[in-house]
Amino acid sequence: MTEVYVAGLGIISAIGTSVNETLSSFEQHRTGIDDIRFLDTIYRGQLPVAEVKLSNDQLSALSGLPENVSRTALLSTVAAKEAWVDAGIGSPSKFRTGFISANSVGGMDKSENFFIDFLKDAGSGDLNDVKHHECGSITELTADSLGISDHISTISTACSSSANAIFMAARLIKHNLLDVVVAGGCDSMAKFTLNGFNTLQILDEEHCKPFDENRRGLNLGEGAGYVVLVSEKVVQQLHKKPYCKLSGYNNANDAYHQTASSPDGTGSYLAMKGALEKAGLQPEDIDYINLHGTGTQNNDHAESTAISRLFSSKVPKMSSTKSFTGHTLGASGAIEAVLSVLAIEKEIIYPNANHTTTMKEFGYTPVKVFLKNQQVKHVLSNSFGFGGNCSSLIFSKI
Repeated sequence: MTEVYVAGLGIISAIGTSVNETLSSFEQHRTGIDDIRFLDTIYRGQLPVAEVKLSNDQLSALSGLPENVSRTALLSTVAAKEAWVDAGIGSPSKFRTGFISANSVGGMDKSENFFIDFLKDAGSGDLNDVKHHECGSITELTADSLGISDHISTISTACSSSANAIFMAARLIKHNLLDVVVAGGCDSMAKFTLNGFNTLQILDEEHCKPFDENRRGLNLGEGAGYVVLVSEKVVQQLHKKPYCKLSGYNNANDAYHQTASSPDGTGSYLAMKGALEKAGLQPEDIDYINLHGTGTQNNDHAESTAISRLFSSKVPKMSSTKSFTGHTLGASGAIEAVLSVLAIEKEIIYPNANHTTTMKEFGYTPVKVFLKNQQVKHVLSNSFGFGGNCSSLIFSKI
């Protein structure tokens, strides 16, 4: 079956509205976690989050979508358009082109406000605010904006959603069903998710510190990330060299708990092991791991246990970029996929912000500074979601 190549990248998060802005933030060690500015919530001033630093008006101008649509769709379209332009393919009609996007909140940023007034008076509220409530509607808005209609799919598997979107896109290309796929995901801040994670008591009231002995939880974020995946046939017609290959991918589920990872990291281990097997690589071939690394006690312990089991004493360099972007839920796998590709392209490794103390049970520490001129041939990117839905992607230098 055909190889799958990454031809285009697009990203927007709390640390930048483009690939270039994002890289600059990492190099300057500028995190995006701050006080709540845009979300209307009682937790403003109490819980730090990683919001995109643009209003809906500003996002509308960047995306070309109306200002009154869901913020999720605005973020999605900004990043997807950047990825498409970066790939330099031209019209989607030139190939069998698909759009596979993930999210977990859909248009909830609009609909949850609508129902505040609606429950008081059933005749009040703007029905347009609930028009794009469900996750698939967000995907369709962005697909229409890109002019893609051959294949459109939405995936919602919690925090592994957009990694699975990329996974699915690769399979469609490998099986000769599509030639080009824009794949990734998006999510905006919503009261539902902030309140829900707060109820689980896993939000840090300060800036998160993934893989630190004294970690206290995660900071929620928002954003979008997309990669343009193409077949070998398309690569031969491009005017630029692709960034790298998507060489491995795997999904596993330990079926342990609705929200918690199994303490022994079974799902995490199986996802990473399966991705390595798919890529035809050994653990020692991996140069960098972009950790799932949420900063919660359970997640970081489970992922560390799985890494120790798989890599033994030869653990590669690793870091959690969520310490900069926050945990962007349905967007996180794709945002981190974009960062993984850039690690290969730019020969860099990202810092793990706020880390001070190595976890006692494990003898390794994540990278704390921005590293340049690194040998990065293979990157493993982890995304582990609620319900035990664990996915790993491997990107490899061409």
